Amino acid sequence: MEGVTLRRGSTTVFSGLNLELVESRIGLIGDNGAGKSSLFRLLCGLDTPSAGRISVHGTEVGPTDLRERPVGMMFQSPDEQIIFPTVEEELALGLEVSGVPRRQAREQVREFLRDRGLGHWAERAIACLSQGQRQHVCWLALTIAAPVLLLLDEPFASLDLPGQILLAQEIQQAPQQIIVSTHVLNHVRHFERVVWLAEGQVRSDGPGQEVCAAYEVDIARRMDSHRLHPGATLALM
Repeated sequence: MEGVTLRRGSTTVFSGLNLELVESRIGLIGDNGAGKSSLFRLLCGLDTPSAGRISVHGTEVGPTDLRERPVGMMFQSPDEQIIFPTVEEELALGLEVSGVPRRQAREQVREFLRDRGLGHWAERAIACLSQGQRQHVCWLALTIAAPVLLLLDEPFASLDLPGQILLAQEIQQAPQQIIVSTHVLNHVRHFERVVWLAEGQVRSDGPGQEVCAAYEVDIARRMDSHRLHPGATLALM
């Protein structure tokens, strides 16, 4: 990302933002409204910057053919992402978009699910799945489509503890570059790099342990200030 500016109406979300994201596992942290989801939307081409340049693994981000986009994104809410009524149809979508014939795509999906012990999920109706199961379907859809970069926006929010452990293991094993935006710091604390966003700017950028610890100290300071001055906001200072 080179000199990226993003404006929404009269609000400037980013101004001249520069980021080079090359590590295989990167965490993205910060308060609500810090710009984490906006950053993801820029990287996958859902938002267009007012100025600057964005490229992902050598491909310029813009209004390109879907088959040429090297990025996949998992939204905070699976209901914003899932289109089709069954698991099989949803997972086949990414393959069909990349040019795989429908029948072949369905066969690949069934094999993909069987390899994960989820063969019985193929014909299940999305409406009958729990929130956590639908979130897992979104992860599976990204995995089978196999873009080179995966953006996961609060992927642990609707998962129970076993689901969080399973997803964390799959993130660790996946061959793609993955950027995880989360408020659950323990899921990114061990990452080689974590970026802390605050009000559209990079507040800190470095090893996960160091950046997460700095963010926790900042939160504790703001909470102490709020207790001393109950009428104060928790704004960054």
